[in-house]
Amino acid sequence: MGRLNEIAELLCISSRWLRTGEGPKHPPANFLLEGPSIRKGLPTREESGKYLTGPACSPEKIDVEIPLHPTFTSTERIRVSLHTLETLNVNPDRALGAYMVDNSMIDIIQQGATLAIDKGRTQIIDGEIYAVEHDGMLRIKYLYNRPGGGLRMRSHNAGEHPDEYLTHEQRLEQNFQIVGWVFWWSTLNNRRPPVPLDEHLLGWEGSKSEPEVGN
Repeated sequence: MGRLNEIAELLCISSRWLRTGEGPKHPPANFLLEGPSIRKGLPTREESGKYLTGPACSPEKIDVEIPLHPTFTSTERIRVSLHTLETLNVNPDRALGAYMVDNSMIDIIQQGATLAIDKGRTQIIDGEIYAVEHDGMLRIKYLYNRPGGGLRMRSHNAGEHPDEYLTHEQRLEQNFQIVGWVFWWSTLNNRRPPVPLDEHLLGWEGSKSEPEVGN
């Protein structure tokens, strides 16, 4: 059994999976192979035993950080799940972050929401959401092909942002470029329910005067 544990540690896999084929193949990061000694109920870092994830077994990477589009001057980076990128076949090196700066895509994308863009997908698929650069402005729109290399830009909030049409020549004149396909955005609920918050959550206990008695 000890030899099996050594092989499992070397291969960065679970000894149970190696022995029986059951359970997860890879153990969680920092899984304790040997239990820590206990001092006053709490283990110290020095006493935490032998970790399965060592120099030859680095913890599995679960997130990546992507830069913002150049129109945003901030050096902030956006964290995206590596699983999401792999599921959608997005190359992390071609992923770009952005923020929704207007209300043209509500209610599907709220103003201020965080976006993730795949720069590897710039071919228009009718009805998909894309990030585009239009005369130096970053815009988020549904795109549709039109004859002769033209296109239609559609907003989800069509009442305030009517459809826009560009010919192939206008695309060139107005420095129109497709940055990429918007594959992820954060969800913000900016509508507060009509029911008031519980007073005890706001620290309002005793803030109201006692009701008058009599009269």
